[in-house]
Amino acid sequence: MVRIGIDVGGTGIKVGALDKGMEIVASSSIPTAKDLPFAVQVEQIVDCVLKTVSGAGLSPDDIESIGVGIPGIASAATGEIIKCTNMGWNHVPFREEFRLRLDKPVLIENDANVAALAESVAGISRNTSSSVFITLGTGIGSGIILNGKIWSGFHGIGGELGHVIMKLDGEPCTCGNHGCLERYCSATALIRMGREETSKRPDSMMLTMADSDPMNITAKIVIDAARAGDPAASDVFRRYCEYLAQAIGSVINFLDPEIIVLGGGVSKAGSFLLDPIRALYSQYVIFRDQPMAEVDLAVLGADAGIIGAAMLS
Repeated sequence: MVRIGIDVGGTGIKVGALDKGMEIVASSSIPTAKDLPFAVQVEQIVDCVLKTVSGAGLSPDDIESIGVGIPGIASAATGEIIKCTNMGWNHVPFREEFRLRLDKPVLIENDANVAALAESVAGISRNTSSSVFITLGTGIGSGIILNGKIWSGFHGIGGELGHVIMKLDGEPCTCGNHGCLERYCSATALIRMGREETSKRPDSMMLTMADSDPMNITAKIVIDAARAGDPAASDVFRRYCEYLAQAIGSVINFLDPEIIVLGGGVSKAGSFLLDPIRALYSQYVIFRDQPMAEVDLAVLGADAGIIGAAMLS
């Protein structure tokens, strides 16, 4: 028997078949097709699942369950996907439509939540009962694991750390509020701060690496320039780390997890990010004389979505 994990992304949908040891034994993918009718989208996903199972030398009868991770929110009780902008889904009966074509148990969760679950069972936070997973990407995604289970709130929309207000009347956010944490701790925030700094310090290596066009500045450019010792980039990255350390301190004060796990594009900076965060975050924690959460980097990478989705139960 295998469990199927489906990771719905902005550009592609990845499907994996996992054995009892939670190892991926076969995988395949299809492009995200937002403009197709909902029923056709589901049909293509089902076809991809069947192709994956066949690639493992198995049949549909060997499928134990199917888990789906989406960048949005869904009702675990009804199987309705309430909102998934990447696919153009709003209040669609995903589980019902899927089971018309492949009648297996179907479970749906937010993609950050399933990544958090994957790391807690098969990744860096395994053997812990509580963890918080934070993705440092275009925005901020987060997933909370309490007592070994995903905590997603009463309405299924809990754990939105990226939209905790960090600064009153601060930077405008895509959600409509101002001062949200993701405006200061995401890759997008790092880019914005880098561009702002080069407008004041045009001799920065960041601008040179961006071919003299501030619009070409990426999070990687900011990090690479800071790593090379550029003063302007170093100031930006130091400020970014301060914001992230504050956020981590707040999470620890509120939830007291065993470990904070950092994933997403910015986490690829590795120890260059992790070392200052570890040095800084404890100053924001209230009970400093007590054991504090570890802070570490995610290890499952692009497979976390598939693995976590397959683990849903």
